[in-house]
Amino acid sequence: MAQPFIKKDDDLDDEDYSPFLGIEKGAVLQEARVFHDPQLDARRCSQVITKLLYLLNQGESFSKVIIVTSSLMKDMNSKMDMYRANAIRVLCRITDGTLLTQIERYLKQAIVDKNPVVASAALVSGIHLLQTNPEIVKRWSNEVQEAVQSRAALVQFHAVALLHQIRQNDRLAVSKLVTSLTRGTVRSPLAQCLLIRYATQVIRESSMNTQTGDRPFFDFLEACLRHKTDMVILEAARAITELNGVTSRELIPAITILQLFLSSSKPVLRFAAVRTLNKVAMTHPLAVTNCNVDMESLISDQNRSIATLAITTLLKTGNESSVDRLMKQITNFMSDIADEFKIVVVEAIRSLCLKFPLKYRSMMNFLSNILREEGGFEYKKAIVDSIVILIREIPDAKESGLFHLCEFIEDCEFTYLSTQILHFLGNEGPKTSDPSKYIRYIYNRVILENSTIRASAVSTLAKFGALVDPLKPRIFVLLRRCLFDIDDEVRDRATLYLSTLGGDGSVTGTVKDVKEFLFGSLDVPLVNLEKSLCNYEASEEPFDICAVPREVKSQPLAEKKAPGKKPSGFGAPLSAPTSAADAYEKMLSSIPEFSSFGKLFKSSSPVELTEAETEYAVNVIKHIYDEHVVFQYNCTNTIPEQLLENVTIFIDASDAEEFSEVASKPLRTLPYDSPGQTFVAFEKPAGVPTVGKFSNMLKFIVREVDPSTGEAEDEGVEDEYQLEDFEVMASDYMLKVGVSNFKNAWDNMNPEGERVDEYGLGTRESLAEAVNAVVNILGMQPCEGTEVVPSNARSHTCLLSGVFIGNVKVLVRLSFGIDGPKQVAMKLAVRSDDPAVSEAIHEIVNG
Repeated sequence: MAQPFIKKDDDLDDEDYSPFLGIEKGAVLQEARVFHDPQLDARRCSQVITKLLYLLNQGESFSKVIIVTSSLMKDMNSKMDMYRANAIRVLCRITDGTLLTQIERYLKQAIVDKNPVVASAALVSGIHLLQTNPEIVKRWSNEVQEAVQSRAALVQFHAVALLHQIRQNDRLAVSKLVTSLTRGTVRSPLAQCLLIRYATQVIRESSMNTQTGDRPFFDFLEACLRHKTDMVILEAARAITELNGVTSRELIPAITILQLFLSSSKPVLRFAAVRTLNKVAMTHPLAVTNCNVDMESLISDQNRSIATLAITTLLKTGNESSVDRLMKQITNFMSDIADEFKIVVVEAIRSLCLKFPLKYRSMMNFLSNILREEGGFEYKKAIVDSIVILIREIPDAKESGLFHLCEFIEDCEFTYLSTQILHFLGNEGPKTSDPSKYIRYIYNRVILENSTIRASAVSTLAKFGALVDPLKPRIFVLLRRCLFDIDDEVRDRATLYLSTLGGDGSVTGTVKDVKEFLFGSLDVPLVNLEKSLCNYEASEEPFDICAVPREVKSQPLAEKKAPGKKPSGFGAPLSAPTSAADAYEKMLSSIPEFSSFGKLFKSSSPVELTEAETEYAVNVIKHIYDEHVVFQYNCTNTIPEQLLENVTIFIDASDAEEFSEVASKPLRTLPYDSPGQTFVAFEKPAGVPTVGKFSNMLKFIVREVDPSTGEAEDEGVEDEYQLEDFEVMASDYMLKVGVSNFKNAWDNMNPEGERVDEYGLGTRESLAEAVNAVVNILGMQPCEGTEVVPSNARSHTCLLSGVFIGNVKVLVRLSFGIDGPKQVAMKLAVRSDDPAVSEAIHEIVNG
């Protein structure tokens, strides 16, 4: 590559020489003009490129591209409109605030230019510049306002968008803008769609800040339903259906328009209409029923997305008499859609079956048929989960559901699903009228499947042997055959279960111990078990699982579940959620101070008594007995330089007069980052939901620890740490236990135990807030998904069930309604086996 010739001085002969000596950035940028020459000089161009590369390697920045910007500014004044538009776009993307003030005059002129391409380019550039230079763009309001009156559709669309963004932080200014634009100055369909969205935003904000419930601009939205452009009509219909608190009468015009679009020849209109109706069906299913006939014709639509939305909407709005007809139509439809759409249909069918449990046969047969067809893992898992949920929620469906699952595992290619079905079959199969019919399906897995499934099948056989005595000899024969399996896991399981069930001639434990071993949950934390096994040294003395510490970090023996989310599929418990309470009962009964308290009724979720990242982390779990309450304080020391000893909790129960402290169990030591528990027990009136507030003080002896050696000082100092207060509430005496069929349970309960009353709940932000507040106060289990309140509902019924202290079953029917502006009224009907408990539930609400 050619280099510039520079004469060397004699005195520089011995020094290093650079050909780039004396290069300046400004001079090189001026030299770059050679690229504009009509006849390019290749030698000069290569020299300039070399210098530019050198400057780049030296860390120079070329953000101020003077040559480029001057060229673009020249193009802004070109006679060619296309050059002007493109120059504006590029210049506004690369310019900074200093240069923007120089070209602001040109941009203002471009906004009101007669050529729509130039005007739109300037307006779009203004939208981008608003993010970086808002003060400059806000000065263009007059020009933008003039552009709103343009006859060009795209110019008006961009002008409305920019004008709204300029005023978006001023709620009053936005309201005035929408008011002025709704008077008929907007002609562009695109701009009209934007205006509908802005009007909807104003309606939503005004409804949140006023108590009258009035909705400004609603008449404008209804007028847009009569627009000549389809996109405007659809946007208006969608906006109306998504308004908060919209009534059925207000929905009628929008639903009618959407119904007309269902029969349109344009697929995009059919899709938009059915998708909007699908969303409306979630909150106002009755309002959509008039469209069912039109949607049934869409089941055979060539567009599978439209057909899927039509099917799921029909399943949400269908009644009990239409279930069988829908099932026949869906059968032909399923083979033509992808797995992701099939999963949506399966979930909709599951919801419909729970809504109409008497129709479980036709829907269970449908699920079993599609289970045999080809499909991926997620699709098959969705079907299996649906069948499992139907078995749990509808007792009559158990026999047929288990049979369909057994047939499925005969030809199942997914190991995970096979093992999960075998586990579920082991828990539910022995409880059926004829458990022996499932043995063949289970043992076939031992013969035909891989080692993981074979091991699961062995465990399932053992469960049948433990619960069904007539089958035990046959189970022993099958388990002995498994002793010769090539996989050690299968052999070990077979040996273990034969020994446990007495199939090897040894003396077994009691029936209760066997069932606890096979069906009970492991009450030892896996982390502690793993650590104990690692520390165990092989010897003649066997490993003792009872010696494994039961203490766990943060919240022992408790599962974290998402609030308000109902477990589904294999992740759901098989029965009422009492396993945690049973595990806590074992732990508490092993403590001598509490062993005489009787059966544990309920254990609460942990209540945090300290803030995050404090010196000590403490939470409390409330264990409720008939005559006692035990507070379990889970403590963690977060200071490495301290060792805490003799950790106790001093409780001030002056605000809980009916409680009296009877026992406590201090924590001997609490090292750094090693959780521990201390307990305090109170006595209370038997069988009464006694409430009270408790103040807590953490007291301990602190010994300083040498960080280098880890040894603690001999002497300690007494110290204390204030904790947050907590309360024992009425909901702590209610156990959440659901029922599969609320109506049957309600009808079967003695009406003499029913108590009904009405209450005013005052002003509430929404009906959902009122429902959640009452459900939390009562602490009961919502049934059949009735805890979910449609966003725009004005009345709602919530069904609750539970078991009150003393093992008294309780059912509650809550009827809510909005009486006046955000005034919520409630009717509470309670049925229980004990009329006194029904009265107590009303007293809880009154309190």
